[in-house]
Amino acid sequence: MTERLVQQKPQRKKSLMRCVVYRATSVTSPLLLCIMISLTLLLFRCLSIAFCVTDKYVLDDKVGLGRVFDGIGGLSGGGATSRLLVNYAEPYRSQILDYLFKPNFGASLHILKVEIGGDAQTTDGTEPSHMHYENDENFFRGYEWWLMKEAKKRNPNITLIGLPWAFPGWVGHGKNWPYDYPDITATYVVSWIIGAKQYHNLDINYVGIWNERNFDSKYIKLLRYTLDKSGLQSVRIIASDNLWEPISLFMLLDQELRRSVDVIGVHYPGTTTVLEALKTQKKLWSSEDYSTFNDEVGGGCWARILNQNYVNGLMTATISWNLVASYYADLPFGRDGLMTAQEPWSGSYVVESPIWISAHTTQFTQPGWTYLQTVGHLANGGSYVALTNGKGDLTIVIETMTHDHSVCIRPPLLPFNVKSQNATFQLKGSFASIAQLQVWRSRFNFKTQKPTFFEKLSPLKLSDHSFTLNLEEDEVYTLTSLTNGQKGSFPDPPPSAPFPKTYKDDFNVANPPFTEAPDFADQTGVFEYYINLTDPGPHVFTLRQVVTQMPVTWTTDADQTISVIGNYKWENLTVSCDVFMETVKTGGVFIAARVDQGGQSVRSAKGLFYWVFSDGSYKVTNDLAGQTVLAEGLSGTRAFGWHTLTLTIKGQYATGLLNGYTLWKNAVVLGPKNGWAAIGTKSFELAQFDNFAVTAE
Repeated sequence: MTERLVQQKPQRKKSLMRCVVYRATSVTSPLLLCIMISLTLLLFRCLSIAFCVTDKYVLDDKVGLGRVFDGIGGLSGGGATSRLLVNYAEPYRSQILDYLFKPNFGASLHILKVEIGGDAQTTDGTEPSHMHYENDENFFRGYEWWLMKEAKKRNPNITLIGLPWAFPGWVGHGKNWPYDYPDITATYVVSWIIGAKQYHNLDINYVGIWNERNFDSKYIKLLRYTLDKSGLQSVRIIASDNLWEPISLFMLLDQELRRSVDVIGVHYPGTTTVLEALKTQKKLWSSEDYSTFNDEVGGGCWARILNQNYVNGLMTATISWNLVASYYADLPFGRDGLMTAQEPWSGSYVVESPIWISAHTTQFTQPGWTYLQTVGHLANGGSYVALTNGKGDLTIVIETMTHDHSVCIRPPLLPFNVKSQNATFQLKGSFASIAQLQVWRSRFNFKTQKPTFFEKLSPLKLSDHSFTLNLEEDEVYTLTSLTNGQKGSFPDPPPSAPFPKTYKDDFNVANPPFTEAPDFADQTGVFEYYINLTDPGPHVFTLRQVVTQMPVTWTTDADQTISVIGNYKWENLTVSCDVFMETVKTGGVFIAARVDQGGQSVRSAKGLFYWVFSDGSYKVTNDLAGQTVLAEGLSGTRAFGWHTLTLTIKGQYATGLLNGYTLWKNAVVLGPKNGWAAIGTKSFELAQFDNFAVTAE
């Protein structure tokens, strides 16, 4: 039977006495006169807003309950969106994590979803796989393990989800497709889940298929079989992290597929669902949503969809892409996170409005609570939801976000109107005994540009099992029987500062806490700390590019590998690095400046690229693809020997040194005028880098 959401038709009551009730006993004449004047002014105000029309909404659990609430969450990955977070010094890193995960403090998230790294570009960078090669396993690469443990440390009950965006090339046997050998793909994904438990004591609760790409029914069934065979019956499957269709229809037509999938996860649903999804009787989630610049309009977007994903679409979980904007701001979708932490070098971070909008729901509910059937839209725009723990507690979340102040990045938002209104809520059923509710309010105040978020107001006493609110535009209210809740805070973090103009890294870290060097943001390929045991000299500890085959990609990776670093506004600078090629005759490496593209556009990156090759030649190009050549010639460089490259760029001219001697000079730079510094390789090949340094003007 198809489920239907019960939305109440508000009962409109045109009564001045419903607006304000006054009681007068014996008073002196002057006082009585003051009261009469006040009443007259109030009466005039009521008349000016259509006689203080009040719309009535009944909240009742005796008419039946709605769906079980599964939580609000954030997504780290898709990709490399938490890259800079790990480089923050204490106490700032722990403060950021507290704002995200600590219960009754900040966003207090119920869900953490992470990318299962696949060595490929997945929006803002690459995340390393736990298996670069078929005979390779390392469950300490990257930072998602660390992030999950930090989240779990703060909230032991947090739900953990893993989802692949890409796969190492060996999984596809050289083809850009993970389903030709579904048993290999399933074993690869399940090994990540097993490793999470074995090496980090992390229980993964849900796993996805292939982010926003085609699903394969045979693979999903085989994944379920492989999980069960591995003793992971408790791990549930989400499909297909894309659109409602065709997965919903396929599940209706295939009973085994329907048994294999526990949650239909959709991305950016615009708060709506489809009939076929409802017919499956499965959990419905917005398994990726938001993706919006985190200013106040972004906070308004988040407020609207957190309520209306259930009111309109019966989705019981909403997950933000991304968790925290902790990647270089000039990469794609800068600041599209619940908060911003993109300056580990300064320690500065910003607690943005979506953190406190999350708190309106997360601090006063938990997964396992149940929505009431009596939820819906307000008569003059906005929405309300109500949830209960089944023990008499009640949490109500109301939002009155206007259209222009709640636009998300996608999908397009159809016009609608929201006006100031009075709303009376009557509690029935097991809630009739509630005498008082705690009140938390956020006001965006777009006109004054002086917002107030997650402000605790005086408790509201109920009269005749009901209460009335005057709701203005662009507000969020939480009314709850729970007495917990806190707007957590720390002393202000350090002020924002640009990336340092002088930067050096010799990579001499014997036991690095993470596999990637601080501040480098891999855009194609993976650059990891490496111990070069064959070198008795000064290059024992290096940074090594380790991906040797084009992955099964999610977007269009470059044919070269590249990792960027620094300040995108850099114009005039000197970059130097020791390089070591490990591929005879066909190998090549580069250092670069003014690199202008990363993320999904990395393939078209321009800048100034200084290459040396293992065949004894060099080249200077205006692009990563190496098509626009500014200079070229012989260098004498060979594989398995260290060489020092130095690139200086000033204005329109650039000069290159090899081992301290000028190799080329006064190359005319065609553009761009600014960008990051970078290192990389000619192809997917092994190569090492050491003693990286930048000096910028």
